[in-house]
Amino acid sequence: MLLNGSGSTFAFPLYSKWIDAFHQREPSIRVNYQSIGSGAGIANIIAGTTDFGASDGPMSDQELQGLSVPILHFPTALGAVVVTFNVNHIDRLRFDPDTIAGIFLGKITSWKDPAIRRNTSMPLPDAPITVVHRSDGSTTYVFTDYLSKVSPEWQTTVGRGTSVKWPVGLAGNGNQGVADLVKNTENSIGYVELIYSVQHDLPYGGVRNRAGNYVLPTLESVNAAAAAAATNMPRDFRVSITDVDGPEAYPISSFTWLLVPARFADASKGEAMKKFLEWMLADGQALARPYSMPTPTEGR
Repeated sequence: MLLNGSGSTFAFPLYSKWIDAFHQREPSIRVNYQSIGSGAGIANIIAGTTDFGASDGPMSDQELQGLSVPILHFPTALGAVVVTFNVNHIDRLRFDPDTIAGIFLGKITSWKDPAIRRNTSMPLPDAPITVVHRSDGSTTYVFTDYLSKVSPEWQTTVGRGTSVKWPVGLAGNGNQGVADLVKNTENSIGYVELIYSVQHDLPYGGVRNRAGNYVLPTLESVNAAAAAAATNMPRDFRVSITDVDGPEAYPISSFTWLLVPARFADASKGEAMKKFLEWMLADGQALARPYSMPTPTEGR
């Protein structure tokens, strides 16, 4: 039995590990997953060209409306989007919400800007900032959801979504493409899922949360963000955990979801999907930490 899915690059390192481990357990079930971004994953599951989708942002009411078969949201893992940079061999920076928004709005254009300098004692170059963003969706939803909450200007001029009109910057394809651009572009800054920053040996900054604390992305700080939202968890699990209350919460955290039809025309395929989900949400969780939430190294 073959299951076809597509979507999130945010969760791809973890999903690929899960798929391999599950196939060893259930050799008769093969899972083919294409890491093409959340927006494309949503489009494919709506069109019925895949058996499941994967997204780092929940589907909107408009996207769910009028579907012949309801689509269910299964939160599969937690993750963190980081602000990563390549500047003057610096590996320690801190960012407040206004500064992040200002940089990605194109309002803060120099590494010498006082908004950046006030958060670090490290020597910053008198050089223009090169902004790098994604050309596709996935992590973009998490990042723009965060910016829409902390910056009224961002909310009104850009907004949130898997695809937005960026005010400034170079575009990279997927987390991998953004990480490659930042790695190879001096004085650049971008956003990626944490594991891509670690794999590319790129530094990332602590971000000031709603409590006023600068927090790094760790298993504990991302779990704190999820715990803060758990008391108001909707029945369909479509919830945002960016910029939540909590002194220890990392503010650019997110669930990632599998998007699964409520029923399958092929009963045997539906049974295979059920087995994959049950394993993923139980035994598979033991594999989640090493791939989705590495421990930050000193100075990051």
